[in-house]
Amino acid sequence: MSPAAEISVTSNGETDKSHEDVFQMVSYFTSENFGSAAEGIVEVGPYKGQSNAGAVVLADDMKNPAMEKLELVRKWSINTYKCTKQILSEKLGRGSRTVDLELEAQIEVLRDNKRKYEHVVKLAQTLASQLGQMMQTQRQLGDAFADLSLKSPELHEEFSYNADTQRLLSKNGDTLLGAIHFFIASVNTLVDKTIEDTMINIKQYEAARIEYDAYRTDLEELNLGPRDPTTLPKIEQSQMQFQIHREKYEKMRNDVSIKLKFLEENKVKVLHNQLLLFHNAIAAYYAGNQQQLEQTLRQFHIKLKMPGRDSPSWLEEH
Repeated sequence: MSPAAEISVTSNGETDKSHEDVFQMVSYFTSENFGSAAEGIVEVGPYKGQSNAGAVVLADDMKNPAMEKLELVRKWSINTYKCTKQILSEKLGRGSRTVDLELEAQIEVLRDNKRKYEHVVKLAQTLASQLGQMMQTQRQLGDAFADLSLKSPELHEEFSYNADTQRLLSKNGDTLLGAIHFFIASVNTLVDKTIEDTMINIKQYEAARIEYDAYRTDLEELNLGPRDPTTLPKIEQSQMQFQIHREKYEKMRNDVSIKLKFLEENKVKVLHNQLLLFHNAIAAYYAGNQQQLEQTLRQFHIKLKMPGRDSPSWLEEH
């Protein structure tokens, strides 16, 4: 049995998406999909007009750019109408849609994970911002202690100890910030590039599914009607267009399935490394282990430039 099945959609059933989805999909067919909308449309006979003398317009006239553009618009309009009608009928619970339960479950998990990864990135950015402010305060505090150690001979050692401590904490914090920024950049790349690229394929797959169901519904309605010399050519043409869109849908479904598989493998590899980096850097920082913190950055080939230094740092040189 094919993993795809047709199920009826009711107003209380599958349609758990917001009404914005309707406008997004309609927009896809009325704008982005203009170029491809001309493919697989029910064809009609060439336009035939008559001059005042009653002569039939020659076929070569149909090659006129203006006429070709008009024909393209006509085909696009038919396709857009069918797809928009299909979308609305699904949302109103009056139509049926083809559902690949396994694939759509994977897509929903991906969408949910994408939202969660974006939330993690925002929190990490907040942490980096707050940590950066703390580092700045520690540097200023260290400078203040150092200045007082020079002007207070009786407390020189005490102020010096505190100045050195704040400067060390600031240095360790800068190293930790380098690790956090690397973590943020890597997860951002995963979300904004790798996952987003797959999401584009998913949108194309969903559009192909709507086109397939639109032409499937059209064929079913024609088959329910009378069969006579007038309707038989329409049925045959509809059958041909249905087959074209079914093949397109099945190809897109297979492409998305493969894309999701490779994405999952890449995602696990990237997040494994980045989560290990984040954990080791945080643990070393709060344990006060500067050597382990620097070792973590070297392990992940992270270059770090210390504040106020134009020349490469020790970490950059290694």
